[in-house]
Parts: sequence; C-alpha cells; structure tokens
Amino acid sequence: MSNITPDQALEKATAAAKAAGIAAQDAAAAAQAAQSYVDQLATAAGAAAHSISGGVIDPFVFRLSIFVLAIFVGYYVVWSVTPALHTPLMSVTNAISSVIVVGALLAVSVPMIENGTTFAKVFGFLALVMASVNIFGGFLVTNRMLAMYKKKER
Repeated sequence: MSNITPDQALEKATAAAKAAGIAAQDAAAAAQAAQSYVDQLATAAGAAAHSISGGVIDPFVFRLSIFVLAIFVGYYVVWSVTPALHTPLMSVTNAISSVIVVGALLAVSVPMIENGTTFAKVFGFLALVMASVNIFGGFLVTNRMLAMYKKKER
C-alpha cells in the first residue's frame, strides 16, 4: 500500500467530489427526462382511453385506476422480498424518502404568492410527515435486521 501525503489525499478527494457532482447532475437530468416521458405516456394513455371509449372514461379515473393498481403491485412486490434482501431494500427506500423530504420541505416553504399555495403547503406537510415516518421506520427495521446477524453474548 502506498503512502500518500495529505495534499495528495485532498486532491484525490476533490477530484472524486467533482466526479460525484457531475454524476449527480447527470442523474438528475436523466430523472427529469424520465419523469417527462412518464407524464407524456400517462397523458397519451389517458387521452387514448378517453377517445376509444367515446368520452365515457375520464382521464382522471384512468390515472386513478393505474395508481390503485400500482399500490397493489407494490404491496405484493415488497411482501415477496426474501428477508436477506430486506436491509438493502430498506436502505434504498430511505434514500428515496430523503429526496421526498427535500421536496416536501420546498413545498411547505412556498411563499403565499398565488392561489393554491395553501394546497401545496398542506400536501407538502403530509408528504414530510409520511416520508419521515418511512425513514425512521426504515432505520428501525434495518437495525433489527442487522441485530439478527450479531453474535449473541452469553
């Protein structure tokens, strides 16, 4: 193992931080593009269902049914995960929830400029509470799972 000076370590850490920043920007751009694509796809699917049914199916009802189906699929996917994969799954869930917390904090801090910002504050607060419960619950579950692998002291 080679010995490096503190200056070299600082340079390497700075380079790694810059690379991580670029990767984060690329990931954010990809996520934004994916969200745009999903929005377009949902709009197109809702419009298609609306036109096929002759205007009988409201696009809101169509999207609501997709949301309800996603809840059931998510439930069955999570409960079918083997216990060995629960800890990594909870870690990823905590990471996603931390992003939700940031968005919820932004929604809660929206200044009262236009109509409808009270709605954003209420839903932002609800998202903040639910994501916080998810994060802390995830940490509790992760601690409990990791405690299962510790050697028992006698």
